[in-house]
Amino acid sequence: MLDKNGIAKRIAKEVQDGYYVNLGIGIPTLVANYVRDDIEVEFQSENGVLGMGPFPFEGDEDADIINAGKQTITTLPGASFFDSALSFSMIRGQHVDLTILGAMEVSENGDIANWKIPGKMVKGMGGAMDLVASAENIIVAMMHTNKHGESKLLKRCSLPLTGVGCVKKIVTNLAVVEVTDRGFKLLERAPGVSVEDIKNATEGHLTINGDIPEMDI
Repeated sequence: MLDKNGIAKRIAKEVQDGYYVNLGIGIPTLVANYVRDDIEVEFQSENGVLGMGPFPFEGDEDADIINAGKQTITTLPGASFFDSALSFSMIRGQHVDLTILGAMEVSENGDIANWKIPGKMVKGMGGAMDLVASAENIIVAMMHTNKHGESKLLKRCSLPLTGVGCVKKIVTNLAVVEVTDRGFKLLERAPGVSVEDIKNATEGHLTINGDIPEMDI
């Protein structure tokens, strides 16, 4: 089973040379720490940063340099800063190759709910609605079940949706799952996790073909 850093490590393998990547709040922000050194990737944050690096070491933080989740970050040589209008022009104009988001629920047809829990006060959907409406390649980083052990990979989302039919792949603490026309398809399992464990933790329809390899992280 993976922890949050393990999920980020596995997602980092999806990042290709030359990609422009948007990192959402939560687990996705960790991905920048694990990208291979032999490729060039530009990480974009919706608050107006292009060229994010890994998190700073303790004592090296600059409180003026933050990501969309208000965490202190580092920047790489050539990084740039700009206003939200330009940032969302990049997103809405489909200039981002890969979007990595957190989620509370994903349905078997690729719907995502990641902005509101009924009864909790929130300011609004925020930039997530632009990301899911504009991005063609969305990977979700999330835990497979909630704190009560209930599946978060569902037949239908129960929470208010952020986007419809937009998620392509999900990486959880248990598995790597692809979203297909026939629902979820199991691609890989986390170390120490059985196929049966994943089946029991997945409410939505899950296709399993042959032997499922263990993640290589």
